[in-house]
Formats: sequence, C-alpha cells, structure tokens
Amino acid sequence: MRSRLRTVLVSTVVVVIALTLVAFGGFELMNSRTVQLFGTLVNRVDTDEKVVALTLDDGPSATTGEVLRTLDEAGVPATFYVTGDEMAEHPDLGRAIVDAGHELGNHTASHRRMVFVGPGTVADEIERTDAEIRAAGYDGEITFRPPYGKKLITLPRYLDQHDRTTVTWDVEPDSVSGDTDVDTIVRTAVEQTRPGSIILLHVMYPSRAASLAAIPGIVAALRADGYRFVTVSEMLAN
Repeated sequence: MRSRLRTVLVSTVVVVIALTLVAFGGFELMNSRTVQLFGTLVNRVDTDEKVVALTLDDGPSATTGEVLRTLDEAGVPATFYVTGDEMAEHPDLGRAIVDAGHELGNHTASHRRMVFVGPGTVADEIERTDAEIRAAGYDGEITFRPPYGKKLITLPRYLDQHDRTTVTWDVEPDSVSGDTDVDTIVRTAVEQTRPGSIILLHVMYPSRAASLAAIPGIVAALRADGYRFVTVSEMLAN
C-alpha cells in the first residue's frame, strides 16, 4: 500500500513539474521578441551598415498632426503600426501619414492581446486593419506587429499562411514607465541602438508627450554617430 502511494505521489509530482515547465515555456514563447512558432519574425536586421528604423505604435489619434510635424522637422521617415479601429475613426489622419511619405503597418483592429483567440478573430483583426490601411492610400508591403508583442500559436500560424512578416523591436526606450523623462528616453535609445536596430516609441497619446519630445534628440544623436533612418520595409530589403 505504501509503495503504491509513493508511486502515485511521484507520478503526480512529475506531472506537476512537466506542466509547470510547459506553462513556463509557453509564457516565454508568448513574450519573446525574437522567436515564434511559425513564419518570419524580425526584431532587428543583421547588418554592419549603420541603418536604423523608427517605429511608432498605435493611433492615429488627435496627436498625429504633432507627430508628423516633429518627424518632418527632424527629416526622418517612420513606420506607424496603426490599429484598424483608430484608422476607421480618423481616416483623414491615416491619409496624412501616407501623404507625408511614412509607412503603415498592421497593429490589429482593437489592440487586444492576440493570445488564446481563434482563427476567425485573428483573421478579422488583421483583415479589417489591412482594409483601413489600403483605404488610406498606402500601397506598400504591410508588416505586422502584435499588440504588446504577444503571440503564441494561432496568430503566427495565420501570418505564416498569408506570408506576412512579424516585426517586433530590439530598442524600446520608453517601456519602463509612461512618465519616463525625455533625457532618459534619448540616452536609452542611443545606448541600445546598433546597426539594424528597430526602435519602438509610443507617441500617440498625451500621456506619452516625453516620448514624442525625445524624437529630435534621438535622431540628432544617432545621425551624429553615422546612422541613417529608414522604414521597416527598407530595412528588411537591406
């Protein structure tokens, strides 16, 4: 009897450990910026050339005009990962981004976490956003960025089946806190950037004023170090 109980106990412990390892592995995979189960994921480009891509998540929003003015004054192109719902709400701002010569990428329609969702939800979120991007007049390649960088099985499988590239990032200087000061954002971006880096900033809402204000400093410092700014598509073609 004791031997049988001991065997059951050991088996239970083994199962618990195995499930814990699987759960931990799934969590790490879900949050990884460099690995996904299917398709192509890029968080930076392996190159010796001093090129860097500036990417801006979310929107368009009421601050888009200010964002475009800042980019114009800095003379820098950007890739905007927009949401379909906000594109539908502000179609004029989506067209303004395109007219200014910037690139649009897909950041889903609703910005929900795309984990533990069905194929129909994934298709709807992506296709609705693609439609809004095309309606804005953008005719280039549409890369995809998962909200919060999270993906697991269903999303990467859809992207792989439709030959879509997942783009994450390797530099996110404003991620520590929404109220990170301008100097810290600039310093962090400059210190972390290397040839082929993809920088992520959040500039679309008033709470992210410091991130927007940091763009001129980031651009000036990296250019002084010999970097050239390109869009994500240009980076991938490099």
